[in-house]
Amino acid sequence: MTTATTGRTTVEGAVGTAHTRVEGRDKVTGAARYAGELPFADLAHGWLVLSTVARGRIRSVDTDPVLGMPGVLAVLHHGNAPRVDTDYIGMLGIPPDPTAAVFQDDRVPHAGWPVALVVAGTPEQAREAAEALVVAYDEEPHDITLSADRADAYPVDGHMPAETVKGDLAAGLAASAAVVDEEYTTPEEHHSMMEPHAATALWDGGRLEVVDSNQGATWVQGELAKMFSLDESAVRVRSEHVGGGFGSKGLRAHQVSAVMAATVLQRPVRVVMTRRQMFSLAGYRSPTTQRVRLGADPDGRLRALEHRSLNQTSTFYEFVEPGAGVARIMYDADAHRTANHVVRLDVPSPTFMRAPGEAPGSFAIEAALDELAERCGVDPIELRLRNEPEAGPVSGLPFSSRNLAACFTEGARRFGWAQRDPRPGVRRDGRWLLGTGTAAASFQAGAAPSTALVTAEADGTFTVRIAAADIGTGARTALTLVAADALEVTPERIRVRIGDSDFGPAMIAGGSMGTRSWAWAISIAAGELRERLALGTSIPPEGITVRSDTTEALGALAQKERHSFGAQFAEVAVDTTTGEVRVRRMLGIFAAGRIVNPLTARNQLVGGMVWGISMALHEEAVRDRASGGLYGPDLVGYHVATHADVPDVEADWVDDPDPDDPVGIKGVGEIGIVGAAAAVANAVWHATGVRHRNLPIRPDRVLSATAPTAGGTTDA
Repeated sequence: MTTATTGRTTVEGAVGTAHTRVEGRDKVTGAARYAGELPFADLAHGWLVLSTVARGRIRSVDTDPVLGMPGVLAVLHHGNAPRVDTDYIGMLGIPPDPTAAVFQDDRVPHAGWPVALVVAGTPEQAREAAEALVVAYDEEPHDITLSADRADAYPVDGHMPAETVKGDLAAGLAASAAVVDEEYTTPEEHHSMMEPHAATALWDGGRLEVVDSNQGATWVQGELAKMFSLDESAVRVRSEHVGGGFGSKGLRAHQVSAVMAATVLQRPVRVVMTRRQMFSLAGYRSPTTQRVRLGADPDGRLRALEHRSLNQTSTFYEFVEPGAGVARIMYDADAHRTANHVVRLDVPSPTFMRAPGEAPGSFAIEAALDELAERCGVDPIELRLRNEPEAGPVSGLPFSSRNLAACFTEGARRFGWAQRDPRPGVRRDGRWLLGTGTAAASFQAGAAPSTALVTAEADGTFTVRIAAADIGTGARTALTLVAADALEVTPERIRVRIGDSDFGPAMIAGGSMGTRSWAWAISIAAGELRERLALGTSIPPEGITVRSDTTEALGALAQKERHSFGAQFAEVAVDTTTGEVRVRRMLGIFAAGRIVNPLTARNQLVGGMVWGISMALHEEAVRDRASGGLYGPDLVGYHVATHADVPDVEADWVDDPDPDDPVGIKGVGEIGIVGAAAAVANAVWHATGVRHRNLPIRPDRVLSATAPTAGGTTDA
């Protein structure tokens, strides 16, 4: 623990020490109110009506019978809803998803498309009326089939170039002593956070107020201002407590429809998505089909690498799940080619989901690396270490730091990797076949411009105001610790206020960039304030406030490859009679920058690893080809890992501060899931000798796999 000396006292540094959440008591006692719980006078409730066809046109909306039902105030649809503007580029550099711009025309591009909003005095009245609303359609044939041989697939850049290429791939593969050429698939997956999407909209003195559950108040503020042709100063968005986001909680249909209804009725209107509606309206991770080709020398050193990823997108909005992006960071070869392609289908738009691209992409590339290690007769860890690049494989830029080798060294020691018998299918515990597997992980470590306000109060405390979002990560607590150290005071003297667009623009909680971006802004403001106070400036009753903006500081950073890294380890038990797969233990060792709060950081990493178990063995949303909708779009039909599925999971880290960051932060929110599913899948191979290249590894897939010969291997 570090110490810092102020003019009056000596305090121990807060960053790096474990602290319980500053809002923890409020959450466990119910004092913390979420977006769907806050009271408003004269509150009305909206209930979304979703399409029952997968493609077509709305022929009619029979509103008269519904308007006569008890408590019903309005029915909004494409024939009477306010018009909105969608011809703009949003905060993230992309146009808005038209799913959010509800009721603008009569087309239906997928099952579950919002076609109307029924508003009533109570949620029960709104729901009853919404279920009674009759909507007639002119249905058209739909296409929801994603396959690797789609001739209509095409490249999309997204937040990275669609394709990269260097060297002669065919020649590299031809010159290789060992070649892997396989296809890997991941299914459609859904965020399914604990708190559903909820928003309340009202007009107050000519200003639009929205109380929401989101991942960035200024993000939603900016989108709503553009969509409704308002000045940003005329829109205020608040989101104090958020019960999970994982990439889903941006601008959605519930916020826009609530604003429309509040505008029409001139009273507060709340819209909350049901769990089933979230499966259609809140985004999801697209299924992927990925082809990986690796060519190597006999010792496993790569000569050629190709990683191609295909995902689905909707017919009205392009979203790419950049699965091939992870190969651009992790491994180099003289011949190196990657590509991210999409195909348009009659499905909802996918969106960002925890570790977008890296989560499915790491399954494919890390499983393929494991197959290459087997063919070369090289230990899987040793093969990865032999292929450590000295610079970015595609960019050629230096790494800010790359401590992946340290993660594998420490992880192998603690996991007992040296005692592993490399032969598959030979270790048994009664009816269970046992196996161990490993995989590497990486995720970008970026920062985005943010502003912060830090006030020295007359009573000796300090107030930090920043439009950050704590989506369950413990960001509010981490920022308290950062501010305390920057001001050289104890955390008890810090009060952090977040989730309000009136505090000024700030990075969203996403891309593992939130805490890093906000901490940077707080550090600058706090440093300037501390200097002013050191000059003996007296504090007036209203306090002294300093505002920071990190735009210039971030723009001055040298170009580097900035990433967190990690090594995942898993031990599984497989019952080949029932097909049951049980993960017995997992270990993740990460190089993720300076850890601000070990307590909440460990929880984030473990949570990601648990999600990796869920991804490997359970999660799979399946679409009905006849209707275009999902089978069982709820938490009964969509299986996730529960307590019974989660074993001893341990996460730890090696020292890895970022020298270019004022606090040394990189980010831990997403890397925990990266490589976790691959480690489990590789462990299943080691247990059974059977390669599973299609997730999830369900019992029926285990049972249908061909049994290997003694000590041999086969494919599922």
